[in-house]
Formats: sequence, structure tokens, C-alpha cells
Amino acid sequence: MAVAAPLLALFAAILSNLILFVAMGKDPGAVFYALLLEPFMTWSGFSEVLLKTAPLLLIAQGLAIGFRAKVFNIGAEGQFILGAIFASAIPVYFPQATGGWIWPAMLVMGAIGGALWAVVPAFWRVRLNANEILVTLMMSLIAVQLLNYLLLGPWKDPMGFNFPQSVMFQYDAMIPILFPGTRVNVSLLLAFLAALLAWIYMQRSFGCYQFLVGGLAPKAATYAGFSQSRAIWLSLLIGGFAAGLAGAAEVAGPIGQLQRSISTGYGYAAIIVAYLGGLHPLGIVASSFLMAALYIGGDNAMVSADLPVAAVRVFQGSLLVFYLAAITFVRFRLVRTGGAPA
Repeated sequence: MAVAAPLLALFAAILSNLILFVAMGKDPGAVFYALLLEPFMTWSGFSEVLLKTAPLLLIAQGLAIGFRAKVFNIGAEGQFILGAIFASAIPVYFPQATGGWIWPAMLVMGAIGGALWAVVPAFWRVRLNANEILVTLMMSLIAVQLLNYLLLGPWKDPMGFNFPQSVMFQYDAMIPILFPGTRVNVSLLLAFLAALLAWIYMQRSFGCYQFLVGGLAPKAATYAGFSQSRAIWLSLLIGGFAAGLAGAAEVAGPIGQLQRSISTGYGYAAIIVAYLGGLHPLGIVASSFLMAALYIGGDNAMVSADLPVAAVRVFQGSLLVFYLAAITFVRFRLVRTGGAPA
């Protein structure tokens, strides 16, 4: 039933949105064809699905580790942006640099930037007992304003026709392409490697057991000598590290410069991906692929079926709502008030 829950959620989301599309006066057949099938009809469309799978998979794997310990990092979007900013510092300040070291260094810088952005909510949660949901969310808003400041000020391309964007990155600052003729790059392999490492850590390590106990049962963890503070720090730093790495891969991959449009909602969509995958590394691989297909299918539906972007986001959000409803019935049973258990 735990495996069937995501499938039931997808079916319920399709059914509910079918009613919505009919009420909007749209052709539901054309919408669902563009949304769910068209991304797989051509190699170019499928390659774009793979391209978007990489950041979603990276971020969701990092978030899921914390979610399992009941540490809720909702600020992956801000950590994604900081990763992009830190990575962009190398080609912005050294535009003439060459060598194969540049793009790996950008990925390292991005991961560090995302992790550093998670230090503030981790410190506040451990030392001040601040709610990490609120703090991480507010940190994302600060990250957006920092990005705007840089692109409208010191990092603005003087030859960019007054657009808020950085200079174009040099060739050696770009992640190598994985499949010639597409935009899919090596970051996809990094995402699958992250999934493998997450599976090993979450399913095969005693350290993860200590980590989960520290987050789920602080009193039991204290009795056993495990650290709740360690669980909080690890949860937020791992999530920030993964989101920052994804942000670096985005600017060093398909975009090739720092833009305000770098904030595409991957950090928020990854929350849906993590839960739709059951917070399991293998399930997240499948759910990230599905969410990436919905991204590409949503773009297709807006063009071919005249579907507004808000309707696409409603479909994505309804997936999470129906999954949470389905998994509730898997993990709990209904009890008739005043009577025998149902």
C-alpha cells in the first residue's frame, strides 16, 4: 500500500484536475496529452525531462534525509540561489580563466554556499529553539533580494543591454554535455550518485539510525547518548549542501550565466518530490522524473492547450495533497468514535 499510495495520488490528481479543466473550458484530452505524454514523444522533449530531473533529484534527496528526522527545511529555494551565486563568483571575477578545474570548483563553491545559508536556521533552531520552517522560508526571501542586488548592481553585465544578468560564462566554466545534441550534462550523473549515497546512508548506516532517533525521539536519543543537536545540524546542512550543488549545476549547465530567472521553484517542487517518493531514495528517483515531466509537459500545455501556468502548479500541488491523504490511510487506521475500531 505504501508503494501504491503515490499511484493513487496521481490518479486522484488527474481526476480532480480533469474536472477543473472542464470547468475552465479546456479540452481535457489535449491538456493531459500535452502534460503527461508529449514530453516523451520526442528525444528533444525527453532530454529536457532528464535535464530537469537532475536538480529536483539532488534537492529532494537532501531534503528527505531531514524530513525523516522531522527537521523541515523549507528553504531549499534560497539555498539553491546561494549555491548559484557562490558558483558564479568564479567566472564573474575571473572571466578570462581557463582550465578543466573551473566547473568542478564552481560545483564545490555552490555546495559550500548552500550549506552556509543553512547554518543560520540550524544555529537558531539549536541555540534559540526557533522554528526552522519559518527561518528557512524567510532566508529564501533574503536570498532572492541578494540575487536582485547583485544582478542590478556589482555583477550586472555592462554589455548586457541593461538586463539584470551577469556576464556569460566562459567555455571551461560549463559542465560537460552528457548526450551530444542535447542540454543534458554531467549533473545528471551527480544526481544519481547522490541518490546512491543517500540510499547507503539511510538504509545501511548506524550513523543514520542515530541521526533519525535524534530527530524523531529526542528524549530517547538523550537516554541512548545520541545527539538531537547533531540531527538538526546534519539535516539542514545536508539539505543546504544538496540544494547549493543543484544551483551551481544550473548556472554552470543549461543557463551559462547568473540570471534572476535562476529561481524557478525547484526548491519548493523538491518538497513535493521528496514526499511523493515516500522519503525513500529509490522512490525519490521515480518521483523526480515524474515532476520533471510535469515541468516540461506544463510548458507544452501552456502553448498547445492554452493552459495557464497557475493550473499547472495546481496539478503539482494536488499531487502532494492527495499523496499525504493516501499515506495517512496507509500509516493509520480509522477508529469509530464510541464504537469498535473500523
